[in-house]
Amino acid sequence: MASTAASKPPSVGVVTQTMASTAPSKPPSVGVVGIPFSKGQPRGGTEHGPALLRDYGIVERIQDLGNKVTDYGDLTLDAVEDDKPWNKVKNPRTVGQANRKVSECVSKITRDRQIALTLGGDHSIAIGSIHGHAQSCPDLVVVWIDAHADLNTPLSSDSGNIHGMPLSFIVKEMAPYTARLPGFEWCQPCISARDLIYIGLRDVDEAERAYMTECGIASYSMQEVDKYGLPDMMERVLKTVDPTGKRPIHLSFDVDAMDPEYSPSTGTPVHGGLTRREMYYIAEEIAGTGRLSCLDVVEVNPSLGTEADRKKTVRTTVDVVSHFFGKRREGNVSADFKMPLPQK
Repeated sequence: MASTAASKPPSVGVVTQTMASTAPSKPPSVGVVGIPFSKGQPRGGTEHGPALLRDYGIVERIQDLGNKVTDYGDLTLDAVEDDKPWNKVKNPRTVGQANRKVSECVSKITRDRQIALTLGGDHSIAIGSIHGHAQSCPDLVVVWIDAHADLNTPLSSDSGNIHGMPLSFIVKEMAPYTARLPGFEWCQPCISARDLIYIGLRDVDEAERAYMTECGIASYSMQEVDKYGLPDMMERVLKTVDPTGKRPIHLSFDVDAMDPEYSPSTGTPVHGGLTRREMYYIAEEIAGTGRLSCLDVVEVNPSLGTEADRKKTVRTTVDVVSHFFGKRREGNVSADFKMPLPQK
């Protein structure tokens, strides 16, 4: 069942430098789902992210690149009444219930051999997204692009915000250090620490750093980005999590991975982040593998900042996402393009 989906993950096709290769032989199929959710953190607004990304043409941009796109609309996610905190953890049942729906949806999309594009929502939705993806592609690898490690547990978190904990619920080696929350009875760890790698870290809590070291989770912080440069770093990233070059990739992209100059309308901005140009390169390299199988886009919060901040954040995000789905700065040639010739 699952091994079939994993052995031939969807492909985004555009790989080499030759003119013929700029148009994929078979356009990939993409399933888009909105996850209007903000209960994993204290600020309202991320629930409006999916609608705003659609308003700025994210679906059309992907279609225009030759991809077949099915938009499944937004999930209906209700708050659980009287959702009392567990220890300091806020909204555990609401977050757990929402992520169960996300898991079921992403599992269906990827089983149907579509690349799942999840439009968040805060980063707590990655619990369900990765869990659901792992049901259809159990040999997936996770590339987590973020300023933050999001590896706190219900026991180590100072804030109690679950958007800072998603990986602690799904990494198997984290089980001895965490606690199971009410509402999360369905969620079992589904990836190994060696199958996860970070890009862009620059705000990591002490407990998270200790967990990363203890569990052997690889990371490329902004220090390593500066040290190695993107071409060398991306080669290292892909060889670290998938030296065989065959496994499906789950990429979870928090817009705060970018410097606030490019994504100011987000809840936890941290200066010194990735530039738009650097994100283009990362996206093009991931697309070039032909193994992107699920992409989370999270933490766009249109309620934060000015109107100009909101427009900049959304436009940059849509531009970056288009590069994950085949847009190349060298130019693209569509599958149905015909060279204009002089009439005889």
